[in-house]
Amino acid sequence: MKKEDFLKDTIKHIDIKSFNPTQIIDSMRQMSFSSREIANATDIFMRALNDQTSTNILTLAGSTSAAGCMQVYVDMVKEGMIDVIVATGASIVDMDFFEALGFKHYRGNQFVNDNTMRDLMIDRIYDTFINEEELQVCDKTIAEIADSLELKAYSSREFIREMGRYLTKNSVKKDSLVQTAFEHNVPIFCPAFTDSSAGFGLVVHRVNNPKNHITIDSIKDFYELTLIKMNAETSGLMMIGGGVPKNFAQDTVVCAEILGKEVPMHKYTVQITVADVRDGACSSSTLKEASSWGKVDTTFEQMVYAEATTVLPLIVSYAYNNDDWKSKRIAYNWATFLDKQDI
Repeated sequence: MKKEDFLKDTIKHIDIKSFNPTQIIDSMRQMSFSSREIANATDIFMRALNDQTSTNILTLAGSTSAAGCMQVYVDMVKEGMIDVIVATGASIVDMDFFEALGFKHYRGNQFVNDNTMRDLMIDRIYDTFINEEELQVCDKTIAEIADSLELKAYSSREFIREMGRYLTKNSVKKDSLVQTAFEHNVPIFCPAFTDSSAGFGLVVHRVNNPKNHITIDSIKDFYELTLIKMNAETSGLMMIGGGVPKNFAQDTVVCAEILGKEVPMHKYTVQITVADVRDGACSSSTLKEASSWGKVDTTFEQMVYAEATTVLPLIVSYAYNNDDWKSKRIAYNWATFLDKQDI
């Protein structure tokens, strides 16, 4: 088989505006097990949206963007549900920025011969395919952006903002998360930014500019996000998966305390994950466990043990279709706030 035989059926990103799950969620509220947990998670998310003092943070880990939820995250920003994003580099660069450049993810299957995939330069994410040659174009574009910038240290947020600025003039797909967040002053943090396609591009930039090159300052990342927590009256977390984004966002409470400012724990927290808690890993640690570290208030918290592409669209679509909260929400413009700080 040829490469084009595998890369022909594109992933279609779900549109949360095209359906109304209200009756499903309302029915789940009267059920048990995962159904009731999903309904409770929806109710907590709605509480966060209705609280005009709450800065809502979306954390992304895993490959839900490639799997069809990319437009969900874009609409969360457009509709004012989310004020800050903390993500893996792959979610932002290899998936979202990649598609903004005009490339696609493809429906495949997990039973292919991976040696054949390698020979054809097709990368596999479970049952989803990516053209490696196109991904390398993404790498090179990151290098080009880095080459165009003033040579200094940037937080990942600052660099991703420049990616958004680049897309305003060069994007093929206009509805990307990077560009939408740039246009709505929603900061995106990738604390492990180089663990992605961006890392390859930044290495190319450094090799081509050995004496003078940009760097990514992860300490500045942490401080910037902590400044948001220190200046937000209340905060909520919608966490997809776990990993570095989850812990990075939660740790801002502790960091603020270390800096001498007592701030409230994150008030509204939902985590959607399939991770097992028994190995003690941070990605799977429950929100109640996080409370023991002083990170999360347990009054409004819900763990949902499910694969996120099956749950998140229902929750977000419910919020979209029950939008009494929208008149109460204000745009915090945290990106603009951070730009004004002398850090």
